[in-house]
Amino acid sequence: MSGITKHLALVAAAVVVALAIAAAPAAAHTQKTVGAYQFTVGWGTEPAYAGQLNSVQLVLADAATGKPYTKLTDTLKVTVVYGQQKVEYGLTPTFDADTGFGTPGDYRAFFFPTAPGNYTFQFTGTIGSQKVDESFTSGPTTFATVEDPASAQFPVKAPSNAQLAQRLEAQSGRAATSSDVSGAKTVGYIGIVVGAAGVVLAAFALLRKRA
Repeated sequence: MSGITKHLALVAAAVVVALAIAAAPAAAHTQKTVGAYQFTVGWGTEPAYAGQLNSVQLVLADAATGKPYTKLTDTLKVTVVYGQQKVEYGLTPTFDADTGFGTPGDYRAFFFPTAPGNYTFQFTGTIGSQKVDESFTSGPTTFATVEDPASAQFPVKAPSNAQLAQRLEAQSGRAATSSDVSGAKTVGYIGIVVGAAGVVLAAFALLRKRA
Protein backbone atom coordinates (compact mmCIF):
# COMPACT_ATOMS: atom_id res chain seq x y z
CA MET A 1 0.00 0.00 0.00
CA SER A 2 1.45 3.35 -1.07
CA GLY A 3 1.88 6.32 1.28
CA ILE A 4 -0.96 8.21 -0.42
CA THR A 5 -3.31 5.23 -0.12
CA LYS A 6 -2.50 4.84 3.58
CA HIS A 7 -3.13 8.54 4.11
CA LEU A 8 -6.50 8.34 2.39
CA ALA A 9 -7.43 5.28 4.45
CA LEU A 10 -6.61 7.11 7.69
CA VAL A 11 -8.65 10.12 6.62
CA ALA A 12 -11.60 7.91 5.73
CA ALA A 13 -11.38 6.13 9.10
CA ALA A 14 -11.30 9.45 10.94
CA VAL A 15 -14.39 10.63 9.04
CA VAL A 16 -16.26 7.43 9.91
CA VAL A 17 -15.40 7.79 13.61
CA ALA A 18 -16.46 11.45 13.61
CA LEU A 19 -19.78 10.62 11.96
CA ALA A 20 -20.40 7.81 14.45
CA ILE A 21 -19.77 10.15 17.37
CA ALA A 22 -22.07 12.80 15.90
CA ALA A 23 -24.86 10.29 15.31
CA ALA A 24 -24.67 8.68 18.75
CA PRO A 25 -26.26 10.09 21.91
CA ALA A 26 -23.97 12.18 24.12
CA ALA A 27 -21.47 10.27 26.24
CA ALA A 28 -22.19 9.34 29.84
CA HIS A 29 -25.93 9.08 29.29
CA THR A 30 -28.09 6.26 30.60
CA GLN A 31 -30.59 4.25 28.57
CA LYS A 32 -33.76 2.47 29.65
CA THR A 33 -36.74 0.93 27.89
CA VAL A 34 -39.93 2.48 29.25
CA GLY A 35 -42.92 0.61 27.80
CA ALA A 36 -42.93 1.17 24.05
CA TYR A 37 -40.15 3.76 24.15
CA GLN A 38 -36.42 3.95 24.72
CA PHE A 39 -35.21 6.75 26.98
CA THR A 40 -31.66 8.07 26.71
CA VAL A 41 -31.16 10.53 29.55
CA GLY A 42 -28.36 12.80 30.74
CA TRP A 43 -27.05 16.35 30.73
CA GLY A 44 -27.20 18.30 27.49
CA THR A 45 -23.63 19.48 28.12
CA GLU A 46 -21.00 17.28 29.75
CA PRO A 47 -18.96 17.67 31.87
CA ALA A 48 -21.65 19.50 33.85
CA TYR A 49 -20.44 22.37 36.06
CA ALA A 50 -22.31 24.16 38.84
CA GLY A 51 -23.37 27.69 37.96
CA GLN A 52 -23.31 27.13 34.19
CA LEU A 53 -26.34 26.85 31.90
CA ASN A 54 -27.15 23.23 31.12
CA SER A 55 -30.17 21.11 30.29
CA VAL A 56 -31.92 17.86 30.99
CA GLN A 57 -31.57 15.89 27.75
CA LEU A 58 -34.08 13.21 26.77
CA VAL A 59 -33.48 11.38 23.51
CA LEU A 60 -36.71 9.51 22.81
CA ALA A 61 -37.05 6.61 20.37
CA ASP A 62 -39.45 3.80 19.50
CA ALA A 63 -38.20 0.76 21.43
CA ALA A 64 -39.17 -1.67 18.68
CA THR A 65 -37.76 0.14 15.65
CA GLY A 66 -35.16 2.48 17.19
CA LYS A 67 -36.60 5.37 15.20
CA PRO A 68 -36.66 8.80 16.91
CA TYR A 69 -40.00 9.76 18.40
CA THR A 70 -40.84 13.29 17.28
CA LYS A 71 -44.51 13.60 18.28
CA LEU A 72 -44.02 14.43 21.96
CA THR A 73 -46.06 17.45 23.11
CA ASP A 74 -46.41 19.10 26.51
CA THR A 75 -47.91 15.95 28.06
CA LEU A 76 -44.53 14.88 29.50
CA LYS A 77 -42.73 16.92 32.19
CA VAL A 78 -39.43 16.51 34.01
CA THR A 79 -38.92 17.24 37.70
CA VAL A 80 -35.32 17.99 38.67
CA VAL A 81 -34.56 16.84 42.22
CA TYR A 82 -31.55 17.89 44.31
CA GLY A 83 -31.61 16.70 47.91
CA GLN A 84 -34.98 17.83 49.30
CA GLN A 85 -35.47 20.49 46.64
CA LYS A 86 -37.32 19.99 43.36
CA VAL A 87 -38.63 21.97 40.41
CA GLU A 88 -40.68 20.97 37.36
CA TYR A 89 -39.87 21.90 33.76
CA GLY A 90 -41.46 21.39 30.38
CA LEU A 91 -39.55 19.64 27.58
CA THR A 92 -38.71 21.46 24.35
CA PRO A 93 -37.80 19.63 21.11
CA THR A 94 -34.52 20.60 19.47
CA PHE A 95 -35.76 19.36 16.10
CA ASP A 96 -37.60 21.74 13.78
CA ALA A 97 -39.53 19.80 11.14
CA ASP A 98 -39.96 22.89 8.94
CA THR A 99 -36.24 23.61 8.61
CA GLY A 100 -34.79 20.19 9.39
CA PHE A 101 -32.50 21.71 12.00
CA GLY A 102 -31.81 19.92 15.26
CA THR A 103 -31.87 16.25 16.23
CA PRO A 104 -35.10 14.23 15.85
CA GLY A 105 -36.27 12.85 19.19
CA ASP A 106 -34.02 15.17 21.24
CA TYR A 107 -35.90 17.08 23.96
CA ARG A 108 -34.45 19.54 26.49
CA ALA A 109 -35.28 21.38 29.71
CA PHE A 110 -32.79 24.20 30.25
CA PHE A 111 -31.74 25.47 33.70
CA PHE A 112 -28.70 26.42 35.78
CA PRO A 113 -27.58 23.66 38.20
CA THR A 114 -26.20 25.87 40.99
CA ALA A 115 -24.67 23.25 43.30
CA PRO A 116 -22.27 20.35 42.67
CA GLY A 117 -23.49 16.81 43.35
CA ASN A 118 -25.98 14.30 42.02
CA TYR A 119 -29.31 15.24 40.46
CA THR A 120 -32.40 13.14 39.73
CA PHE A 121 -34.52 13.65 36.61
CA GLN A 122 -38.08 12.34 37.10
CA PHE A 123 -40.23 12.13 33.97
CA THR A 124 -44.00 12.08 34.54
CA GLY A 125 -47.04 12.36 32.30
CA THR A 126 -47.88 10.58 29.08
CA ILE A 127 -46.38 9.76 25.69
CA GLY A 128 -49.31 9.13 23.40
CA SER A 129 -51.57 6.84 25.43
CA GLN A 130 -48.78 5.48 27.63
CA LYS A 131 -48.38 6.75 31.19
CA VAL A 132 -44.85 7.54 32.33
CA ASP A 133 -43.28 7.85 35.80
CA GLU A 134 -39.56 7.12 35.58
CA SER A 135 -36.58 8.53 37.48
CA PHE A 136 -32.90 8.71 36.49
CA THR A 137 -30.19 9.74 38.95
CA SER A 138 -26.68 10.87 38.04
CA GLY A 139 -23.77 8.76 39.22
CA PRO A 140 -20.79 6.64 38.12
CA THR A 141 -22.92 4.16 36.14
CA THR A 142 -25.55 6.54 34.72
CA PHE A 143 -24.74 10.12 33.72
CA ALA A 144 -22.44 12.90 34.86
CA THR A 145 -22.42 14.26 38.39
CA VAL A 146 -22.35 18.08 38.49
CA GLU A 147 -18.83 19.27 39.33
CA ASP A 148 -17.41 22.31 41.09
CA PRO A 149 -16.15 24.56 38.25
CA ALA A 150 -12.99 25.36 40.26
CA SER A 151 -11.61 21.98 39.19
CA ALA A 152 -11.46 23.18 35.58
CA GLN A 153 -10.60 26.87 36.05
CA PHE A 154 -7.22 28.24 34.98
CA PRO A 155 -5.21 30.32 35.74
CA VAL A 156 -7.41 32.08 38.33
CA LYS A 157 -10.09 30.19 40.24
CA ALA A 158 -13.23 32.32 40.50
CA PRO A 159 -15.33 32.12 43.69
CA SER A 160 -18.52 30.09 43.44
CA ASN A 161 -21.99 31.56 43.88
CA ALA A 162 -22.17 30.02 47.36
CA GLN A 163 -18.82 31.56 48.33
CA LEU A 164 -19.92 34.97 47.02
CA ALA A 165 -23.16 34.70 49.01
CA GLN A 166 -21.21 33.83 52.18
CA ARG A 167 -18.89 36.80 51.66
CA LEU A 168 -21.84 39.14 51.08
CA GLU A 169 -23.56 37.84 54.21
CA ALA A 170 -20.37 38.31 56.25
CA GLN A 171 -19.91 41.86 54.94
CA SER A 172 -23.57 42.66 55.69
CA GLY A 173 -23.07 41.35 59.22
CA ARG A 174 -20.00 43.50 59.73
CA ALA A 175 -21.83 46.55 58.32
CA ALA A 176 -24.75 45.90 60.68
CA THR A 177 -22.38 45.58 63.65
CA SER A 178 -20.60 48.79 62.67
CA SER A 179 -23.97 50.52 62.36
CA ASP A 180 -24.99 49.30 65.83
CA VAL A 181 -21.74 50.57 67.35
CA SER A 182 -22.17 53.93 65.62
CA GLY A 183 -25.75 54.17 66.89
CA ALA A 184 -24.67 53.35 70.44
CA LYS A 185 -22.00 56.06 70.28
CA THR A 186 -24.58 58.59 69.06
CA VAL A 187 -26.94 57.72 71.92
CA GLY A 188 -24.03 58.04 74.34
CA TYR A 189 -23.12 61.48 73.02
CA ILE A 190 -26.74 62.62 73.31
CA GLY A 191 -26.80 61.38 76.89
CA ILE A 192 -23.67 63.33 77.71
CA VAL A 193 -25.09 66.51 76.18
CA VAL A 194 -28.41 66.12 78.01
CA GLY A 195 -26.60 65.42 81.27
CA ALA A 196 -24.37 68.48 80.85
CA ALA A 197 -27.41 70.63 80.09
CA GLY A 198 -29.04 69.37 83.28
CA VAL A 199 -25.99 70.31 85.35
CA VAL A 200 -25.94 73.82 83.85
CA LEU A 201 -29.65 74.33 84.56
CA ALA A 202 -29.27 73.09 88.14
CA ALA A 203 -26.34 75.46 88.76
CA PHE A 204 -28.29 78.36 87.30
CA ALA A 205 -31.30 77.60 89.53
CA LEU A 206 -29.05 77.43 92.61
CA LEU A 207 -27.49 80.81 91.83
CA ARG A 208 -30.92 82.42 91.45
CA LYS A 209 -31.98 81.05 94.83
CA ARG A 210 -28.98 82.53 96.55
CA ALA A 211 -29.58 85.82 94.88
